[in-house]
Amino acid sequence: MIPLSVLDLAPIAEGSDASDSFRNSLELAQHAERWDYQRFWLAEHHGMPGIASAATAVLIGHVAAGTSRIRVGAGGIMLPNHSPLVIAEQFGTLASLFPGRIDLGLGRAPGSDQLTARALRRNLGSDADEFPQDVVELQDYFSDQPRQQVRAVPGTGLKVPLWILGSSLFGAQLAAALGLPYAFASHFAPQQMMQAVALYRATFKPSAQLDKPYVMLGFNVFAADTDDQARLLATSMQQAFVNLRTGRPGKLQPPKPGYLESLGPQEAAMLEQVLSCSAIGSPATVKHSLDAFIARTGADELMVTSQIFDHQARLHCYEITAAVRDGRV
Repeated sequence: MIPLSVLDLAPIAEGSDASDSFRNSLELAQHAERWDYQRFWLAEHHGMPGIASAATAVLIGHVAAGTSRIRVGAGGIMLPNHSPLVIAEQFGTLASLFPGRIDLGLGRAPGSDQLTARALRRNLGSDADEFPQDVVELQDYFSDQPRQQVRAVPGTGLKVPLWILGSSLFGAQLAAALGLPYAFASHFAPQQMMQAVALYRATFKPSAQLDKPYVMLGFNVFAADTDDQARLLATSMQQAFVNLRTGRPGKLQPPKPGYLESLGPQEAAMLEQVLSCSAIGSPATVKHSLDAFIARTGADELMVTSQIFDHQARLHCYEITAAVRDGRV
């Protein structure tokens, strides 16, 4: 089985708050480390009532301080929201505090709605189309001999590993051109996954960071002791997607029996599409789904995400997934 990693959105469940979310994220990371997950990434989102990872670098520091071996990083930082120098300083600081353990995944989406994006940037002068130039500028800040006069302190010479995140062909082309590892958001936007992966591998140019293509794919897992239990757990995430796509984002809701059956055909079709890269079921069912997905995509690594309402059930989901990887089930 290929390496597995964790993508955490620091979910805020109904009846809880951000403090609960941060405690849960740290506990999940500590368990993931014991279960030999490769890395633990947190995603930048803003203005979302059910996601607490807005100050991503701060939360990465919290998680890294509470663990000892697992790689911790951003999946990702939405670079158009920030100056490359600020991100170089933040992640230079993290890499200095936790040497050899910090990853920096970069995306070009705002991670928010346009109103929130405007509040983040104060104006919309920072253009997502400048993303490739911003990535190159950020790379330079981390190099041994930056070409720019301005220096990132800390940052210079630390060579923090960069990843390109994407859900379209744009990210695949950029990651290939720069010789960087590529993480595709197939856990919520799978439509162009196979085309993007093929393009990335076909056009990849080796770099100082990476000598051959490396693909990590997002994958939803809702694992429980039985198929029925897992299907019920998955309804929290299904509610979250429907609420988001219909303009009603909120906290993560409790599981809802019969939820799928209550949906109209349009909502059901939307869920079937966006959650097509998922494993929902018992250990045997999850193993079958994981094996089939890996065989179909040739992924080098999977980034597992599991938005489950109950924290203990979420931990159990990741434990089952690790057992499947290790061949213990």
